[in-house]
Amino acid sequence: MMEQNMKVELADPESAEAQQLLAGLSQTLQQITGSSGTASFDVNDVKVEGACFAVGRLVSGAPVACGALRPLQPGVAELKRMFALPGTKGAGSAVLAFLEQKASEFGYDQVWLETRKVNQRAVAFYERHGYRPIPNFGRYVGKDEAICLGKPLPSALPIAAEP
Repeated sequence: MMEQNMKVELADPESAEAQQLLAGLSQTLQQITGSSGTASFDVNDVKVEGACFAVGRLVSGAPVACGALRPLQPGVAELKRMFALPGTKGAGSAVLAFLEQKASEFGYDQVWLETRKVNQRAVAFYERHGYRPIPNFGRYVGKDEAICLGKPLPSALPIAAEP
């Protein structure tokens, strides 16, 4: 369900636009959770094979949303730094759909993510998009404030046999 007025494309996470969106995310997370979340994101993690950073733009070209994907373990990508400016309806969904498509293209079977339980808006957003609670993974094991969510990706369509 891509918003018609939204274009999502790959971007450099170190670009000025990306940095502005990431700063907005950090500020929002700080207000909601008391932590900016910057400690769990390294731009180099999204500059490797099987990883990417995306920016969602309005038709005007204004950047309004971002998100990243990085390899976590074989078959699993981790979703990182998802953010949409307040009032940009559909921007987060557009970026999420784009990143899920990229994850499929990269050959991942699942996408996992972590957010804070207190961030109910984010939890509800991911659940609306088919993500379900999974056991906490990696640095989030044993952290009660964290909730980890995962979603299986549709497998690649089989190539039609020649008649």
